Amino acid sequence: MAWIDNYRAKVVTAEEAVKVIKSGDRVYVHPGCATPQKLIAAMVDRAPKLENVEVVHILTLGNADYTKPEMQGHFRHNALFAGANVREAVNEGRADYTPIFLGEVSRLFTDGTLPLDAALIHVSPPDEHGFCSFGVGVDNTKAAASAAKTVLAEVNTEMPRTLGDSFIHVNKLDWVVETSYVPIELPRRRMGAEHRDIGSNVAALIGDGDTLQMGIGGIPDAVLSCLSDRKNLGVHTEMFSDGIVELVEAGVINGEKKTLHPGKVVSAFTLGTKDLYTFIDNNPVFEFRPVEYTNDPFVVSQNDNMVAINSALQIDLTGQVAADSLGFDIYSGIGGQVDFVRGAARARNGRPVVALLATAKKGEISRIVPHLELGAGVVTSRGDIHYVATEFGVANLHGRTRRERALALIEISHPRFREWLTEQAWKYRYIPRNVFSLTEKAGGKKD
Repeated sequence: MAWIDNYRAKVVTAEEAVKVIKSGDRVYVHPGCATPQKLIAAMVDRAPKLENVEVVHILTLGNADYTKPEMQGHFRHNALFAGANVREAVNEGRADYTPIFLGEVSRLFTDGTLPLDAALIHVSPPDEHGFCSFGVGVDNTKAAASAAKTVLAEVNTEMPRTLGDSFIHVNKLDWVVETSYVPIELPRRRMGAEHRDIGSNVAALIGDGDTLQMGIGGIPDAVLSCLSDRKNLGVHTEMFSDGIVELVEAGVINGEKKTLHPGKVVSAFTLGTKDLYTFIDNNPVFEFRPVEYTNDPFVVSQNDNMVAINSALQIDLTGQVAADSLGFDIYSGIGGQVDFVRGAARARNGRPVVALLATAKKGEISRIVPHLELGAGVVTSRGDIHYVATEFGVANLHGRTRRERALALIEISHPRFREWLTEQAWKYRYIPRNVFSLTEKAGGKKD
């Protein structure tokens, strides 16, 4: 094991490791639950000695202190997907936002569009052959580590060893910071009655032997909770969370009918709790791969019976989906929605689904709208849209006219807003005046 001496020679403190970061550098940060907290804290502490360092990453969890107002001039963040910890900085103009499909992020690093001076990564301890696992997130990090001039790694005894295309050899690490703490956890959200209703509606589209992609939150968890009576489900996704564990343990998710990587849960990263990390540790059921593979629409389409379930902030009456922004304010990012919508649409018997609660702000506003809010970006185009689900039903918009789409979406909107949406559809000439109000048809009441 000749690699051991080489590894030991690279072990330093976090404070020593980040000294390689210089003014004007571009620094990549391992995202999600793998966010390397010790290295980030040390880098931020070094701020007085740094100017114009660009910090680039997708969604991270934990502190992002390099985005604080007092860090202007020292650091500037470039969000490829904006999380809650950087959203304020982006919308106040102290940080940047780059709209991009998640499946294309890695290429920014490898083709030189965003050359990286340093990559801060978070990995498991090396195995007997000197390979560390990227643990809870391969995502873009494998590509970033291969492209960066310098790789700084937190090697954490608590990071699970996940399998698949998920390893980096210690010879590829320039500096090692040994740590021991549970990677950041993201607890499960509590489901409300409306989540259970939408979960039931989406679950009705899922049959035995289907392969699933879904994200995190109340809606995906609600869908999973409705699938205990299904058989031979598979998973090919960019990420998953704790909600999957029960179905794997029960044998509902076994991947036996998958046409690509049968028997495997394929994912790029996971967001969850310590219980999930323990479950995936050295578990051959789970195959972690870089996001440029998991999210490639051509790869996704090789899964027959692919059901892709994604969320939205708003959808207009023609089927345009806003998912990264609320008006001019950036909320998140394009992410993998379009990657999987298009991949599932091309799959044999594929079903792309956009699922959203019908209202927001405790029922005060409708998420189904006559037109998207001024400034909002279209993530999924009306040409890409297929199924739309709310707690009030499911509409299939694919191949439907603008008139048919408007009527179908009004029917699955909250009853409180159906009269208003019908009037707006008349106004914009989506439907003719002789179409009666759907409020009465659906048993809703006027405001």
